Amino acid sequence: MRILQLGKFYPLKGGVEKVMYALAEGLSQRGINCDAMFASKDGHTEDIQLNEHCHIYVCRTILEAKATMIAPTMVATLAQICNRYDVIHVHHPDPMAALSIYASGFKGLVVLHWHCDIISQNKLLKFYRSLQSWLIRRADVIIGTSPVYLEQSDALTEVQQKCRCIPIGIYETASDAELTHHIKEQYAGKHIVFSLGRLVLYKGYEYLIEAAGFLPDDYVVLIGGTGNQHNHLQSLIESSGLQDKVKLLGFLPDEQLGAYFDASDVFALPSIDKREAFAIVQAKAMQHGLPVVSTDIPGSGVPWVNKNGVSGITVPTCDAKALANAILQICNDEELHHHYSMQARQRYEQLFRMEDMISACQQLYQELMRK
Repeated sequence: MRILQLGKFYPLKGGVEKVMYALAEGLSQRGINCDAMFASKDGHTEDIQLNEHCHIYVCRTILEAKATMIAPTMVATLAQICNRYDVIHVHHPDPMAALSIYASGFKGLVVLHWHCDIISQNKLLKFYRSLQSWLIRRADVIIGTSPVYLEQSDALTEVQQKCRCIPIGIYETASDAELTHHIKEQYAGKHIVFSLGRLVLYKGYEYLIEAAGFLPDDYVVLIGGTGNQHNHLQSLIESSGLQDKVKLLGFLPDEQLGAYFDASDVFALPSIDKREAFAIVQAKAMQHGLPVVSTDIPGSGVPWVNKNGVSGITVPTCDAKALANAILQICNDEELHHHYSMQARQRYEQLFRMEDMISACQQLYQELMRK
């Protein structure tokens, strides 16, 4: 069988594209012909031959608007090559990919991967809704990353019978004992609260900064990542007098992440709305046996990933005091911390391994091909 992963952003920018790439790479390493087609990002327009079973098409983008890539060559290229494939696996939300598959006239099997609803771009959704509805009808099966998001997405209410949950899988993050020791030494005598993500509004970092004000002086909050809220958050830290208690670390390369997880006592995810559909970073924390404090976002998969009372604690959104109390509850009870740590690692192994995600998609393609 021949598979094409279809979506946006190359070089890889966010979780959706990383899932696309991981599927193309993982399936092709198993000898399955699985290509991928991305809209270009940052001027990258050269195709890539990843291995003998995977070609990555990078289509030139002429404009990016509302997180949507305008890439006319994607339409033309897909129309030329679509008949080479048995299955096209479309990653949503991506209006350009949806338009491309609509215009291509592809007659084969379509898998729609519903990563999240379109929430903040209401004007875009007004124009895109009819195409989105067509794609939902056209899809032979719809994959969701959590059962909660599938069940509670208004767009999928009428198609529950063809929905299937396949959680996002991640590779093991490498540990670095030397860097872990250095981080612990740097914050000796402190409980380390770690958070990681883009510094954007819906991530809710202002509430984590506010929560730091409720924590004793032997706590430090480390926030890794970059984004358009950086200056605002830094100003908030300074105006609150929390310079010694909250540190914005900036961009952290992948090879350093394992050390920060290993050095920390608890991971905090303060996101505030459904744009946070899954939060892969929670699974990364669980892989390292790190208890998680996250928010109970209605309709989101976030509180499903971090199961309250199992891998950590979920708290209401936009509630700094509740965040602080949950952090203190975990860190002040050694037995409870150990319980959450063990259960977090076990939940990762049961649900969020990369090999399991790849195998589940492979099995799904095979089932569709047999029908």
